[in-house]
Amino acid sequence: MIESAAIAEREAAIVEAFALLDTWEEKYEYIIDLGKQLPPLEEKYKVADNIIKGCQSTVWLVASFSDGKVYFKADSDAVIVKGLVSLLIQVLSGLSPDEILQAQLGFLQEIGMMSHLAQTRSNGLRAMIQQMKHYALAFQSIQS
Repeated sequence: MIESAAIAEREAAIVEAFALLDTWEEKYEYIIDLGKQLPPLEEKYKVADNIIKGCQSTVWLVASFSDGKVYFKADSDAVIVKGLVSLLIQVLSGLSPDEILQAQLGFLQEIGMMSHLAQTRSNGLRAMIQQMKHYALAFQSIQS
């Protein structure tokens, strides 16, 4: 599987931003800021069907499909989690279902995220990724 140039560019920009931060305290602050920049999710989407199972915090994720691309919107009741889902949206939103399904998301390892999250947060992050890929798979089947 070869990742798309769009994913590689988006991931490189995130890795670059994290490289400028010296401590994990600064990195967490940056993640929280990203979450604060995420547009609020409309209340009509904050329903049980849109909650990601496997997250310790409440995370709502919705996807839409337009012109062959998948677009994600999300929100969370926890600031750090909102920042994490914001990172995933930065990388995956606006891509084709195939690109999303092939995404390895190596930037998470590269910035050290997986080793600096508590086990429950890591599981939640994996659940978010899995749900995004499920949406992509569903849209891929509609597309073909």
